[in-house]
Order: sequence, then C-alpha cells, then structure tokens
Amino acid sequence: MSQAPTPLLQNRLDVHDRKQFEIKLEYQPSGADDETRYLVETFVFLPSSLNIDAETYPRANFYADIHNYVRFKTPVMTLAELLSMDSSPLARLEAGLLTGLVSESELVYQAKLLSCIFRGALRRFANGVDEQCEGMSRGPGEAQCDRLEREARSAADGARRVLERFRAWARSANRYRMQEKTRASIRLVDEYLSLTVEQFFRKAVADMDALPRSGVYIELRKELMDEVLQEEQYRKDHQLRSVISPTGDNEEYMHRFGFLKKFCMNILFLSARRAQRRQGWEEVLFALAAGVAMSFATAVAFWAQVRFTQASLNFFLIMVVGYMMKDRIKEGMRRIFSQVAARHLYDRTARIVDPVTERCLGTCEEKVDYGRAVRVPPEVAALRSRDDFITVSQGELSETVLRYQKQVVLDVELLPRSGHGVSGITDIIRLNVGRFLRDMDDPEYALEYVDLEDFTVGRVRGAKSYQVDMAFRFIVQESGQERVSLQLVRLVLDRNGIKRMLRLYPEQPHRPEPLRSAA
Repeated sequence: MSQAPTPLLQNRLDVHDRKQFEIKLEYQPSGADDETRYLVETFVFLPSSLNIDAETYPRANFYADIHNYVRFKTPVMTLAELLSMDSSPLARLEAGLLTGLVSESELVYQAKLLSCIFRGALRRFANGVDEQCEGMSRGPGEAQCDRLEREARSAADGARRVLERFRAWARSANRYRMQEKTRASIRLVDEYLSLTVEQFFRKAVADMDALPRSGVYIELRKELMDEVLQEEQYRKDHQLRSVISPTGDNEEYMHRFGFLKKFCMNILFLSARRAQRRQGWEEVLFALAAGVAMSFATAVAFWAQVRFTQASLNFFLIMVVGYMMKDRIKEGMRRIFSQVAARHLYDRTARIVDPVTERCLGTCEEKVDYGRAVRVPPEVAALRSRDDFITVSQGELSETVLRYQKQVVLDVELLPRSGHGVSGITDIIRLNVGRFLRDMDDPEYALEYVDLEDFTVGRVRGAKSYQVDMAFRFIVQESGQERVSLQLVRLVLDRNGIKRMLRLYPEQPHRPEPLRSAA
C-alpha cells in the first residue's frame, strides 16, 4: 500500500506557558515546483476593554513580543531504522570511525543528529501511548492491549539497543586522538540520549495512570520504569548531576536538560538575517513627496517673480505662504505614502540562511495591521458567526482586530534531501500575551449569595476572565495551485496569563484551486 503524501503545511496550536501562545508550522514542499510559497494570516480579536490599538501597542512592541525559531524538520526514522539503515547517523558514526575519513566535526554532527532523530522516535511513541490510553480508558479491548504491549516493548528494546551501540562506538572513539572539545561533545550527547529515554518513558508511564494496575499493564509500567532507573543509575555512575531529586528543587537538572537540548538540536537551526527592504521603498516615496512639494514652491516663486517685483511686500508674503504650503504638502504626502507603504509592503524581511553552508534557502516577510486597516476575509468571519456572542459583538460591541501576516518563500532546489524526499522546515512562533493583560480587572471577585433555607447572605468566588479569539488562514501556493485551510481557537485569559485554550473549530481544509491572477 502506497504511503499517503505528506501535507505541504502542517500546524500545531498550543499554549506554551502562562504568558506564551505557540504556533508550530511545518513547511514540507513536495518538490514538484522550484519554489513553494506559504502565507499564514493570524487574526486576533481583542475586546476593546483591553486597550490595544496602533498607539498603545505599536508595531515595534508587537515584534518584541514575537519569538521566532526556524530550523530544519527533524528527519523521521523509527528505532528499527536507526539500527538497520546504512543512512542512519548511527551507521555513519560507526563507518566513519572504521574508515577514518570523517572529520571530528562531522562525527559530532552525526552524533547530534542521532540524538534528534532518537528524541523524535521516542516522542512519537509517548504520544501514541497517550492516544491509546485515552481510547482504552472507556474500556480496553484485547486488540488495543496487544498493540500497546507490542509498541511499549519494541520501544524499550529499540532504545536500549541504540544506546548500547552508541556507547560502544563512544568507547572505541576514545582510543583515537581527538580534541577534548570533541570528546566532551560526545559525552554530552550520551547524557542527552539518557535523559531522552527518561523523559518519554516517564511520560508514557504517567499516561498509563488510568489503566488497570494488574496483569500486562503493570508489567509494561515496570519494564519502562526499569529502563528509566537503569539510565538514572548510569548517570549517577558517571557523576552526572542530571538526576531528579524527589525532595529538592531540581534546578541543576532543569538547567542541564535545557542546555543539552539546545546543544544537540542547534545543528538543525537556521538563521534569519534581516533586510530593510521596506525602508528603501519608503525613502523613495518620501523623496517623491519632497519633489512634489518643491515643485509647488518653485512654481509659486516663478509666478511671483513674473507678477510682482522681488522687493515688494506682496512678493515677500507670497514666498512665505508658498514655503508654508510646500512644508504642509511634503508632510501630508509623507503621511499618505507611509499609509500606502504600510498597506502594501511588509514591515520586516529576512533571508533564511543555512549557517553551515551559508546558502539562502528562502525569504520570510512579516506584517502587522490594526483596526480599520484589517479586512477580515468572509470565510474567517463565517467561522466566528457560529457563536451568538460573537455574532452580536461584531455588530454592536466594539473590538480591536489585529492581523499578523507571515509569508515564507522556499527555494526547493536548495533544500537538503533525505531518503523520504525534500527536507522540510519547522517554524515556531511564540507570542507573549503580557501586553494583553495590563488593563485587565482583578482575576477574582466575591459574589453575594443568599441561602434559600434561612436566607443568610454569604459570599462565593467569582472568576473574571477575558476571551480572545484567534483565527488562522493557512495558504500554500505550489505548482499553479492554491490550498487554503482555516482554524479558530479561543484563549481564555485573566490578569495572571493564559488559563486555557479552546479549539472552537478544528482545521478546515479547502480544496486546491488554480492560482488567481494578480489582476
């Protein structure tokens, strides 16, 4: 059976923490065209009481609240493929050591790549356990039980074998003359692999909490936790401080885990180098405004010279008025041209560059608009109109609409390729909502409550929250076709941050359509 094609654009919307909302985008060109264009439009519908507009929340502040990470998509391999395929980083490490034709930097790169792929495989396993446990909580079936048992034991066995082979390779590598930095890098990768096993096997056992504590279910928990305990003992034996303490604050553990994750995954990250393209066009428009104003002033001067003598009071007054009009014409046209530039040009432009090869893989353009400058597409408005509160508020209650646009154009020919086709790019956007919280009321109130038996008056807790809708329109243009999908979520906020996210309407794809002409 042929494998279904990977979607050109995948997204994941989630709450990162109390103050940050995360949008994770996976750009995966099919390779059918030399260039693939992605446009992501985010519409944020804010209650007017939050006091958000172009003056109180200028563009510079909005972009300061945006954190962006762009990296290559982690190659997808199963644990079995890591152990068996000649193209896997584990096999390349072993072959590189045997031939001696691989540089130390390449060995470190392959070791880090192994940790990234290993982490992805265990993450998929843990997420699969979570999904299966949710289905089994309503009544586990025999087929589901067999599947869970098979996948858990396969993951435990595969992870153990990967670690054994990598550590055997590391011991062999220590017999060669290598720089101390290379040896330290290999030790850090080994520690991260150990922590990865602990992280996702602990998560899998935690997700099994609702399952029966007998039979095969308790055996699976024990087998997974045995792997966790073995890795914990391994780190203790090597005097590593990345061990969880049941009574401490685990500050050192969290610091090392975060550092190791960044250290191992930095090989996938790309750099976004800013370019001031809009500023250049604005300078041209402002020069044009100055030219028009100067033309007016010169014409007035010529007319005054013909009409009056230069020494007369009339000539003097006309020149003063002409200069005043010139100044106002210049400033007025600057404002008009600035509004035109804001409407049609992107605020920021960046080149997506591979820091290793220095190749430009594509461009990224961003733009933010407020209030009247925002035109909400009919399909987005239709999504929101399904809620009576929203339907009424659009007509009678004021709200501020903020639109954030991001356009990414990828040069497919320059993207690296793997055994599964063109390698994709992951784009992570985190929006800090701290500015939205500044003008909110206190998160808790005391409500008067009357007891119906003796009519005594008491107080009950009332929670004050605000609802912010976020609508997304994802557009992909490739091979002369345009694919559009929509999604709507709601953030429930209070002064302390994000309380929860509600998925009002899941992703709704539109059928591919031919590209519309610019006219």
